[in-house]
Amino acid sequence: MKDLLISITKGLVDNPNEVSVEVDEPNEEGVVVYHLHVAEGDMGRVIGKQGRIAKAIRVVMRAAANRKDAKISVEID
Repeated sequence: MKDLLISITKGLVDNPNEVSVEVDEPNEEGVVVYHLHVAEGDMGRVIGKQGRIAKAIRVVMRAAANRKDAKISVEID
């Protein structure tokens, strides 16, 4: 899952070397939170106009998690 998020994000940004993901342990509801970090100049590219790209990333990640019967959340830091 982490690799999927990294590969999606690296295709969007100008500085792919600065993309990193931190994974939290599952919380009491079983949700695993992925924290996506990108360069300051690439934040707009990852978020998109009115958050459309960020929403699309979250949808793809949730769909991949559903195939593995997992619950995830993606936060862009």
